[in-house]
Amino acid sequence: MKNIFYTFFIAILLLFSSCGSIKSTLQNVDNNAISPAIKDGHYVITEYSKDAKYGYDKDYPINIGFINEKNGPKSVAYFFTALVGESNEKISYEKVDSCCPFPTKRSVMGGGILDIYEVKFEGKNKKVLLYINIFDKGKVLCPKGFLIKK
Repeated sequence: MKNIFYTFFIAILLLFSSCGSIKSTLQNVDNNAISPAIKDGHYVITEYSKDAKYGYDKDYPINIGFINEKNGPKSVAYFFTALVGESNEKISYEKVDSCCPFPTKRSVMGGGILDIYEVKFEGKNKKVLLYINIFDKGKVLCPKGFLIKK
């Protein structure tokens, strides 16, 4: 059922994008950005975001890009596996929704949507939502509230 909804949603997205009515509001896309190296099953992230909106705001998603669309979930796993909570606690993540259609040349359909992930911190009641763009690239940083795993 979810696949049918996703296919229908992408079809609607294509209809609107072909008419020019969907505009991108993404502020931090850089398709010339270098993808992070992968080591031991995670991205090698070396920098922290200075922007509190990075990842937490739909207009400033974490743009991880991909080699091909089938690798999107693997890229998400590489990203989250590189992080721990701000007190070094383990994190868990789950895709909870998708939103915010935008045009992109990096999709066979001509458009993409952001994925919303709920992140939980081990031993805490704290949860946060992060917006992930698997289509376009940008500098991959550690968002505020997280640390880069050592």
